[in-house]
Amino acid sequence: MAGDKSSAATIGPTAAIKPDGVLRLPPQCTIRDAALLLEQLLLHIEHSAPVYIDAAQVERIDTAALQLLVGFVQDRKAERRAVVWLDCSEAMVRAARALGLSGELALAPAG
Repeated sequence: MAGDKSSAATIGPTAAIKPDGVLRLPPQCTIRDAALLLEQLLLHIEHSAPVYIDAAQVERIDTAALQLLVGFVQDRKAERRAVVWLDCSEAMVRAARALGLSGELALAPAG
């Protein structure tokens, strides 16, 4: 279905990005920062426009932070709202793969 594309999360550059519409993840995304991450995600959960996430600066991310992101992506997908991954650090991709969450986060499959 054509509508499925809008509900999928993707990785890649996007031309029409407004700087204030990008959620930039900090270098440290751990349980210690989970409350702040949750607060940030909740600010974007109801937006009808795609939510752009930049995870390029992530140096460390733990299970708690990844679970919050999975919940966010799943909630957005259930409402047919897009999440677009602009960039993901190696640490982010490695952690998601190690926990088997790449698919849940809709990160691009390994080439």
